[in-house]
Amino acid sequence: MRRGASWFNVISVALGLAFLYLPIGILVIYSFNGSRLVTLWGGWSLRWYAELLNDQAMLVSTWASLRIAFLSATGATVLGTLAAIALVRIRRFRGRLAFSALVYAPLVMPEVITGLSLLLLFVATDVDRGLWTVTIAHTTLTMCFVAVVVQSRLLTFDWGLEEAAMDLGCPPWKTFLTVTLPLIAPAIAAGWMLAFTLSLDDLVVASFTTGPGATTLPIRIYSEVRLGVKPEINAVCTIMIAVVALAIVAASLLSKLHEIGRQDEAAAAVPV
Repeated sequence: MRRGASWFNVISVALGLAFLYLPIGILVIYSFNGSRLVTLWGGWSLRWYAELLNDQAMLVSTWASLRIAFLSATGATVLGTLAAIALVRIRRFRGRLAFSALVYAPLVMPEVITGLSLLLLFVATDVDRGLWTVTIAHTTLTMCFVAVVVQSRLLTFDWGLEEAAMDLGCPPWKTFLTVTLPLIAPAIAAGWMLAFTLSLDDLVVASFTTGPGATTLPIRIYSEVRLGVKPEINAVCTIMIAVVALAIVAASLLSKLHEIGRQDEAAAAVPV
């Protein structure tokens, strides 16, 4: 017989959710604080959002983070997808174990070691650190996550669809573009979003590989928090939370609409 939730389970879940989301809620509320002191409530105000628009250093760092995240996520998606296809389609080839280890090494490697290794590489090759070195570092860091997501989709992929297309005269490259790619596109999009988020959130690797003119938003926030939390930082974090929440809602709605469309197509295909 199915039993209802006990008080212990309810309290445990409530405490867990409070531990996770109560600090975020407090941060959002205090972003509308009119007082300059973050610990003293001074009434509701949009003052710090207006101050944020005039903070050129914060805006420049935000733009740099968005550019790095977009470039690194795109590069990681291309490389990670190709790596996943190679690992799934080509079961046996010389050096497969070493290749697989190199692909998944950043997944288990501490970020401090990854950042230090890339720093030593850039210093040894006499590469000036800046926007592109951070982009390369983030591409290396996030490629393995894309490979894992895409590989999990390819493991359940019906390769008979490709064989049927090629039996009908479709060339291999066109078969991949018109059959395989559309079917694994959701996994590729999920991998891109994951890589974008990880790049936008990274602090450790970026602090090792950054240079003049490439100060990312996490580095800027961390450097200012060490001198004291400014109300503008609460405003920045609230905007980021709002953007993420809107993205999640939009993705959920698109997924729901897509599922409804598939159900309608299936119902229309059923003969009366």
